[in-house]
Amino acid sequence: MHSCSMLRRFCCYNGASSGLKPAANKKQLVFMGSPEVSVSVLDALFDESKAPDSPFQVAAIVTQPPSRRDRGRKVMPSPVAQHALDRGFPSDLIFTPQKAGEEEFLCDLRALKPELCITAAYGNILPRRFLKIPPLGTVNVHPSLLPLYRGAAPVQRAVQDGIKETGTSLVYTVRALDAGPVIACERYEVDDHIKATELLAILFEKGSKLLIRELPSIFDGSAREKAQPQDDSKATHAAKLTPEEAWLSFDQEAFVLHNKVRAFAGWPGTRAKICILDPLNGQHDTLEVKIITTRICQKDVQGHVKDDVTLVGGALQFPCGGDTTLEVLELQLPGKKPVNAASFWNGLRGRKVKRL
Repeated sequence: MHSCSMLRRFCCYNGASSGLKPAANKKQLVFMGSPEVSVSVLDALFDESKAPDSPFQVAAIVTQPPSRRDRGRKVMPSPVAQHALDRGFPSDLIFTPQKAGEEEFLCDLRALKPELCITAAYGNILPRRFLKIPPLGTVNVHPSLLPLYRGAAPVQRAVQDGIKETGTSLVYTVRALDAGPVIACERYEVDDHIKATELLAILFEKGSKLLIRELPSIFDGSAREKAQPQDDSKATHAAKLTPEEAWLSFDQEAFVLHNKVRAFAGWPGTRAKICILDPLNGQHDTLEVKIITTRICQKDVQGHVKDDVTLVGGALQFPCGGDTTLEVLELQLPGKKPVNAASFWNGLRGRKVKRL
């Protein structure tokens, strides 16, 4: 059954139906990526491969299996798979193994005889058996200045730490996580307002250009010679985000909370508990709200009653630890659409807000 599966998989690769035939003078490159941010890297490879003098072609794409999205209504291909299909890439050559160590997948990959594999947010650990297949190795586009922020959430953790500079690294993949020799890196200054979702897209866009620039040296082998080993003593780990971390504690200083809101933008987001108090009858309700956009109040706030939230200049001012103030510009009530601070305040109809 396995050989039949492989024949079905590659009949279109070797025949006319897929429209993609391995050119004798072209190196076979396999791209591996899954989320939307990986698309910029795939597009750069597609575009470069179409140049008349291009030394390679994209022979296959490896991505995460289809999953339920849009609140679980539909099982959909990964953004990378969907984009590849939209660009006319043969579905037969899009592989979606549960794990990259599956023997059938590895057999299919060997049959392609790839010279090089490129990964960009693929989301799966690559075993040694995989890494032995491409003779030119596997190169990863990693959105940090390695050895800083190795791991699953490099951009989010960097933003959470409030760093002023980050970047993208082009690194050979080894068994240890993000620990291979670095071919090249591109630096990027980070401002105090950018969210992780925006920064992630920028860094992969920069990474795609860096990759295209370095591909000739990767193909001729000189990248191996110039690649610099990482200093493991300076490595930091960027752990995966968890929903349990999403809660804001206003006992912390405003800059800590502001950086967390920026870092956790998208998923899992940041949440806070507030109390809505009706001064006429003393009734109060506790609400869990999603905090979407914030900034740090740069002025000294005078006369702040502890725990009282006020609206000043279109921002909800939350008193925080260390006599600092966080300004919330955009938030979302349960089951509602996001609103700006003024709209939220107007909806209170005279009721007061206290932080919890």
